[in-house]
Amino acid sequence: MTLMLSVALTIVVTILCSVPIILAGIIKLLLPLPAVWRSVSRFCNFMMYCWCEGLALLLRLNPHLKWEVHGLTGLNKKSWYLLICNHHSWADIVVLCVLFRKHIPMNKYFLKQQLAWVPFIGLACWALDMPFMRRYSRSYLLRHPERRGKDVETTRRSCEKFRHHPTTIVNFVEGSRFTEEKQRQLRSPFRHLLPPKAAGIAMTLNVLGKQFDKMLNVTLCYPENNRTPFYDMLSGKLTRIVVHIDLLPVEASLHGDYVNDKNFKRGFQQWLNGLWNEKDARLEAIYQQHKKAGQ
Repeated sequence: MTLMLSVALTIVVTILCSVPIILAGIIKLLLPLPAVWRSVSRFCNFMMYCWCEGLALLLRLNPHLKWEVHGLTGLNKKSWYLLICNHHSWADIVVLCVLFRKHIPMNKYFLKQQLAWVPFIGLACWALDMPFMRRYSRSYLLRHPERRGKDVETTRRSCEKFRHHPTTIVNFVEGSRFTEEKQRQLRSPFRHLLPPKAAGIAMTLNVLGKQFDKMLNVTLCYPENNRTPFYDMLSGKLTRIVVHIDLLPVEASLHGDYVNDKNFKRGFQQWLNGLWNEKDARLEAIYQQHKKAGQ
């Protein structure tokens, strides 16, 4: 019963908020004037905030859910942020939207191209100027070398749109949700993470680096619902969300040509892998703490 009610309410909230965003996006498409675009963007961001509030209300319907949040200080809605996060479940997007809705500008997610075809959600994300990324396999790029670097170019074009108003750009840098099968396939050196993909955030920092005030390095997990957190969220069975937020400076050493400068590329990858090592150790500590508590 809880699952059916949660799914129904989620669909209703999503439709009520996405339809006005889609209509506003059509206006933006038909009237390509800077003043119109700015007004439409403000309206779309407001409707996304309403969607986040709707999701927050749905989570509050679960009396068993407890939040454990560390580092949610020193943030404001008039700054530019680059938010990087591990990706475990569809629940991650809900958590980030609900947690940060009153603290930072509305999140702009890097999305897979397939999501563009999801009813309501795809069109709404397009109207919100969220970049859709098409990932190519290594074998495909060998057959079609002309496609190499296309996702990086998409990143550059999308970031240019965010220069004019405070924005939070969110990138799940693993490129996919974590599963043990993917962990084996990619031969991940991490216990709880997939290897991070550096190109997207490197290009984002290169385009908007001086405009970002801070970087938010977010680590999240569901220690008591690790296997099916999104299903458990909808079913009212999600009991604990743990979030750690590290506020990092955007240092000058992170600005560079990732595509053509091999030394910069190598250094950037080492820096990102270092963050992922720390994130993996933090997740291991959380899971071990939960394991001991359950004994």
